Amino acid sequence: MARLTIVTIVVAITAVVLVVELLRGRRLRQKYAFLWVVVAGATVVISVSPTLLQRASALLGIAVPSNLLFLVSLLILFGVSLQLSIEVGVLEEQARRLAEEVGALRLRLEEVEWRAGTDVGSSRGSETDVDEPHVRPDGIRPH
Repeated sequence: MARLTIVTIVVAITAVVLVVELLRGRRLRQKYAFLWVVVAGATVVISVSPTLLQRASALLGIAVPSNLLFLVSLLILFGVSLQLSIEVGVLEEQARRLAEEVGALRLRLEEVEWRAGTDVGSSRGSETDVDEPHVRPDGIRPH
């Protein structure tokens, strides 16, 4: 075997081992792991049998087999980038919605705490509670 073939096989096997370890540590989701295992497997197949790449490029009318390899790599990277961009957009929307919900809940909690504080003060019958207008923690006076 040629030295390049051995290096390529070692890199592909290392990639598969890395993907498996990331899966075990729950740092990589299964849907992405499948893609990387397929890429690593294809790398091993192409490195062991480079004539497959030559035949595929001839079939597609691409003069240089490495150009086909670059095209396929570019398409894979484009697909992964597009998928990740979509997921980032979804996560940003979820984060915005959760922040709004937390803000609304915080305001409601402050209002409940304020009402509980005024109920306690009115039950004591303190004259200062009657004379001073009550203001919620957010500075809004109740009606």
